[in-house]
Amino acid sequence: MTSGIYNVRCALPHEFLRVGQLMVAVYSRLEGFPNKKEQPDYYRMLANIGEQTNKPNTELLVCVMAEGIIGGAVVYFSDMAQYGSGGTATKEINASGFRLLAVDPKFRGNGIGKLLTKACIQKAISHNNTQVIIHSTEFMRIAWEIYINIGFERSEDLDFMQGELPVYGFRLQL
Repeated sequence: MTSGIYNVRCALPHEFLRVGQLMVAVYSRLEGFPNKKEQPDYYRMLANIGEQTNKPNTELLVCVMAEGIIGGAVVYFSDMAQYGSGGTATKEINASGFRLLAVDPKFRGNGIGKLLTKACIQKAISHNNTQVIIHSTEFMRIAWEIYINIGFERSEDLDFMQGELPVYGFRLQL
């Protein structure tokens, strides 16, 4: 998927480390979000984000600028069984999902998050799924507006607790 100066594509193996560093930087800067000491396994997973691509039906998408700079990334799952969250989301059928969307703070406000979200929706459609499932937290409320404007609706049946952290589910019917 291409939009102006941005191109969304699968991350290349030599980019995995850079994408992991971006993910750690973005999530560790979210005000009030659990830090590395509070959730070391979560941050280890972010740092090694390329390992997600070892799961069946899972892709690490990046939004790359003309100069090769990675402006953002997201993990897309065409099969919710691989989604890896708490709660009931992994039992959803005919559903795709995405997690761990991160946009480099230097490039926020340029539509990268929306472009990555729409790329995941297009992939879900191409996989003949009937819905897209996502999760978010209070610390990521700015992204909620993007999701809701695209058509996602809060789906309380998908909510769960990650330790002491409430995680909120959203669903888009295709």
